[in-house]
Amino acid sequence: MTISNLKNYRSKKSIYAKIRRVKNLKDCYFYHKMNIPGIGIVGGEWDLRNKESQYLGGINFKKKRVLEIGTANGFLCFFMEKKGAEVVAYDISENQEWDMVPFVQYDYKKQIQIVQKKIRKLNNAFWYAHKAYRSKAKMVYGSVYKIPKQIGLVDISTFGAVLLHLRDPFLALQKVSELTKETIIVTDLIPDYLNFYQGSLLRYYIMSLKKRLGFSIEATDNSIVPYMTFEPNCKTLSNKDTWWRFSPGIIIRFLGVLGFEKHRVQYSSFEYQDGVSRSFFTVVANRTVKIRR
Repeated sequence: MTISNLKNYRSKKSIYAKIRRVKNLKDCYFYHKMNIPGIGIVGGEWDLRNKESQYLGGINFKKKRVLEIGTANGFLCFFMEKKGAEVVAYDISENQEWDMVPFVQYDYKKQIQIVQKKIRKLNNAFWYAHKAYRSKAKMVYGSVYKIPKQIGLVDISTFGAVLLHLRDPFLALQKVSELTKETIIVTDLIPDYLNFYQGSLLRYYIMSLKKRLGFSIEATDNSIVPYMTFEPNCKTLSNKDTWWRFSPGIIIRFLGVLGFEKHRVQYSSFEYQDGVSRSFFTVVANRTVKIRR
């Protein structure tokens, strides 16, 4: 084979992962609690069951092509597919490095290797469920900072609790925005300061007063303030794989720069493995500026 023919062969090689045959549940790690046909309840750290639509901003997925960033074990992928979407799942495999915080006080490269083994089992969980649900969703593995153009245009892209784990969340949004025709959905954990404010009587009275005085609630709500915090703590070595906490406002500002200026925000809570609910926001942003090709 000549060099030119080799290049042509590589360019035509499919970006989609081959279906992986996984037979043993012990080889899987389910991040989300799921009801697997023929098996029953498995997993997980998070329980989003019966609240999937809330998590995804109440979007109608029927006949939409969706790019799901960070599919994990595919829980939301299979939900969107059930609702009529054609889903392209995107995630890292054991061949890519997790964005681990590089604390100099410990061997973070060794930690990356440990996480990669866990990712292998997470990928296995996706394929195990993929077969059980008879899914037609396609999978692409790679870096979120280098999303292949060969995926083609999609109607909707989703980020489910992904951005907080990324060193460069804006770059990830930018790469996805270049393929997204209509809507980007970002769901993430509410920062502690905002979590207190959202559920407080103080917020209720402030919002009521502003409404009576004729102020725009959205424009004056503290949650719309563009705000993000750097979470890693060198004193405690905490948050080894969590880089940021965001207000909805900073996500809105990011997406506005990328041509998604029309937005809405909603709030919900989901159960974690310790039995305590965690609060999330979901930003649904619609494209207002055409994609530059």
